[in-house]
Amino acid sequence: MIANTPLLPTTLAEVQDAVRSLSRVVVAGHGTKSALSSGANLSMSRLQGIMEYDPGEFTFTAWAGTPIAEVRTMLAKNGQYLPFDPPMTQLGATLGGTVAAGLSGSGRLRFGGVRDFLLGVRLVSGEGRVVYGGGKVVKNAAGFDIPKLMVGSLGQYGVMVEMTFKVFPQPESFSTVAFDFANTAAAVDGLLAVASSQAEPACLDFEPPYRLWVRLGGMSAAADARIARIQQLLETRHELFRGDEEAALWRGVGEFEWLPKGYRLVKLPLVPQQIVPLENVLGQIGVLVPRRYGVAGNVAWLGWPDDAPESRLGELCEELRRPAVAITGRWERKMWGSDSQHPFANRIRRVFDPENKLS
Repeated sequence: MIANTPLLPTTLAEVQDAVRSLSRVVVAGHGTKSALSSGANLSMSRLQGIMEYDPGEFTFTAWAGTPIAEVRTMLAKNGQYLPFDPPMTQLGATLGGTVAAGLSGSGRLRFGGVRDFLLGVRLVSGEGRVVYGGGKVVKNAAGFDIPKLMVGSLGQYGVMVEMTFKVFPQPESFSTVAFDFANTAAAVDGLLAVASSQAEPACLDFEPPYRLWVRLGGMSAAADARIARIQQLLETRHELFRGDEEAALWRGVGEFEWLPKGYRLVKLPLVPQQIVPLENVLGQIGVLVPRRYGVAGNVAWLGWPDDAPESRLGELCEELRRPAVAITGRWERKMWGSDSQHPFANRIRRVFDPENKLS
């Protein structure tokens, strides 16, 4: 899944040697975000394993190349989980790749995204130096918040080798109710009604043309009453999902099973009020764009056709005044509408990468 034949370090020292030996460093994990790992010459896929795990403290530390699937299995044995719901787990997503890409799944709605659960990092700078940031406990005051800086950094500040996360207790049960509306505007109104209510859904996704997905997690004894309140709030045709069927449904969302072959995945942040304008624009571009809106309408996942011009996506970002990032597929560029040359970002790069060798 990773182009070229990248270096495959298995220790911290080998990562340092690799960074020092390369004139340009492009990092990848398992390569599940193919657009972002294109041309990688340094793979962290062999630097994997759980280093520390304390169920009582709700924290763990692992190497960057550790598959998230391995972490989920470990946590499940102790009734714990990663609430930010990292996507592409079954495809082989790693901790480092998830942090670098800044990706969270539909479950980030209730408790926050990956940046809210990353406590500490150890990374290798562009000069091959080891840099620490954050800590291994939930409460720490370690100066400049380097872990937050690493989220969505795409490798431009350093090669992450180790990270510490906090985790939460797994909800006792999940239930999902799917609501069908007459049109997009009505569906968005329903989404806003649920988001502003006291329902506290675990996930709130909108699937065009008119279906709203509401996932509730918590105590089994309270599930029926919570479902009834949601049904009363929206008062429209609905369908209830529970058990294995419900779990499989959200696994499919996290693995982007709704994305047909021949489409590239794009992430577009937005606000719920932009859903209707975006739907109108997508209906006028002349090609089918599969899509799903997650996190209460604050992110749009677009399936961009392989044969559709990239320029149209750039125009779309300009119309909405929103940035976008390519996640999978082949592209001439990886981001649109993003100010990668912001003065503050440049100052940070000069500190972490004075030789300008990181991607």
